Amino acid sequence: MIPQETVDKILDSAQIVDVVGDFVSLKRQGANFIACCPFHNEKTPSFYVSPAKGIFKCFGCGKSGTAVGFVMEHEGLTYVEALRYLARKYHIEIVEKEESAEEIARRQRGESLLLVSEFAAGFFRKSLQTEEGRIGYAYFKTRGLEDATIEKFGLGWAPADRTALLTAARKAGYKEEFLIDTGLCYRRDDGKVTDRFHERAMFPIHSPSGRIIAFGGRTLRSDKTVAKYVNSPETEIYVKSRSLYGIWFARNEIVRQDRCILVEGYLDVISMHQLGIRNVVASSGTSLTVEQIRLIRKYSQNVTIIYDGDSAGIHAALRGINLVLKEGLDVKVILLPDGDDPDSFARKHTLEEVRSFIEKHEQDFIGFKTDILLDEAGDDPLKKANLINDIADTVAMIPDAVKRSVYVETCSGKFNISSRILFDRIKRTREDMLLEERRQEEIARRREELSRELADGPGAESAGVHDSPSAKGDVVSLEDPFLAPCEKELLGFIVEHGRTPLEFDQDSEFFIPDDSPDTVAEFIDNALATDGVSFANEAYRKVYGMYFDLYDQGLAQEQIQSRLMNSQDPDIAAVTADLLVDKYMLTVENYRRSLTSIATQLIIFVPKSLLAYQSRRLDKMTKDLSLELVSASTPEEQVRILGKMNMLNKARAKIHNKLGRV
Repeated sequence: MIPQETVDKILDSAQIVDVVGDFVSLKRQGANFIACCPFHNEKTPSFYVSPAKGIFKCFGCGKSGTAVGFVMEHEGLTYVEALRYLARKYHIEIVEKEESAEEIARRQRGESLLLVSEFAAGFFRKSLQTEEGRIGYAYFKTRGLEDATIEKFGLGWAPADRTALLTAARKAGYKEEFLIDTGLCYRRDDGKVTDRFHERAMFPIHSPSGRIIAFGGRTLRSDKTVAKYVNSPETEIYVKSRSLYGIWFARNEIVRQDRCILVEGYLDVISMHQLGIRNVVASSGTSLTVEQIRLIRKYSQNVTIIYDGDSAGIHAALRGINLVLKEGLDVKVILLPDGDDPDSFARKHTLEEVRSFIEKHEQDFIGFKTDILLDEAGDDPLKKANLINDIADTVAMIPDAVKRSVYVETCSGKFNISSRILFDRIKRTREDMLLEERRQEEIARRREELSRELADGPGAESAGVHDSPSAKGDVVSLEDPFLAPCEKELLGFIVEHGRTPLEFDQDSEFFIPDDSPDTVAEFIDNALATDGVSFANEAYRKVYGMYFDLYDQGLAQEQIQSRLMNSQDPDIAAVTADLLVDKYMLTVENYRRSLTSIATQLIIFVPKSLLAYQSRRLDKMTKDLSLELVSASTPEEQVRILGKMNMLNKARAKIHNKLGRV
């Protein structure tokens, strides 16, 4: 633990202009400095740094804070990590003092999860050298991997025995709870613990600092009923949307070449590295996310996407382009010949041939979209107009005005259309985007005002509201705006009323005779578990997980709220503050005029919110199927999709009937 006197010395030494200037190009304006905000896209500077006050403030997105807060936000660090960063910058020695029992437990738990993961990686590597492991070794060799590459990436084999890792880990002194918490093992319905990975070729996943945080396991069976890949679940040390496979091996080369090559799969990365192209990472078997792009941005502003030349690869590239451009990075796209992926292409060609292919076939997004979509448009003028509008809307996402202008001229020449028309379209699109941003900012501003009112109210000092993360007014963004409102409502019930029993009447369909009533938290958790559902929004998922960890420890509701509000994880703290502020709004505006008790309100609205969430999930699934239907290439595929949509419609009708009864 860092002593308070050292913390004070770090804070006194940290100059806000000096710290922010390491990441942002600041320009003096009177007594202050201004810049375009590094936390959201804008063309007019609204980010101010005041050296006199020692703070930064963006009047666009609302983010503000001190030097420590800026480092935390910009670099994604914890408070303690940000202090250590500033201590290194200003050459301040940190002499640790004794940590509290809770701090020691938290730190040791994280380290224990990492150590268990590293033990498992060693176990899988050794298993590859056994008689059974020859199956996995032979598979790696058939994929053209050399022994040095297998060793470098730590590839291994999970034995067929479903307790092999569990037994070895226990023997080595590792606790069962950590094996379960890392996702390496799980508890079955009968209570027995078993390995998650068995009879699979294993790919360890590293953090940017080189620690092993997760695994991917590939089956070698031809049985179609067996999942081709099994991956580690999300844990305290592994969040899939923030991880890039191969980043540990690629990051230095990405910086050196100032370019990151993005592919899809484990073997795509490994084969390219083996060939000699080492600035390559993969999106870990998931659709590209904003968090992954921001991780790339730490090392380079330039991204080259290399995906398969089939339909799935093309559509994945189209999705990735918009995300990369919106984050302010420069993107090029390469489509490999149909039937090839980066893995197979790297194995068929020499290093010089692959480099030459990349150099000759790199396209900007205009050329890529034109080549792909113009064939679909054919001679249809409306389809061609839609293609041009689509490209213009993509250009509108680029934050830099000069780059937008250059792309407009390119597009104008390519389609023989007036640049003025394109600029008008882009202007309208950006105005719409700006209106949406302002709407979100206004929501955040109102919440911040209400948060301040709460902080200034009676008892605020004793409640510690002034030290609450909500004072920042930085509400965590909604990753999936379609599902997030329902998830937020359910999480709000849990955080505010989680330990309140739901005492349903005997004529209610939720009444369980001869049993103690479930609490709000148990009722919601059981309903989600029955459907096999977890929240789509990552921040809400983290709050949900931490809540039930504390709930299972027997803490009172107020204690749980306090722990969540003061969590070292800024997402958890911000979301909790946001939920409790919304709770206050709901109570003041609605409940005050209600003659019914809170318990009665919960009996009505908790089941209703769960049903609404189910309905919204079905709506989303139907929407996704509608998009599949549009791109379906055969009548058989269309019939299959329509059948699924019909089933979803029937399920939705049942839920709507229930909603009418609740």
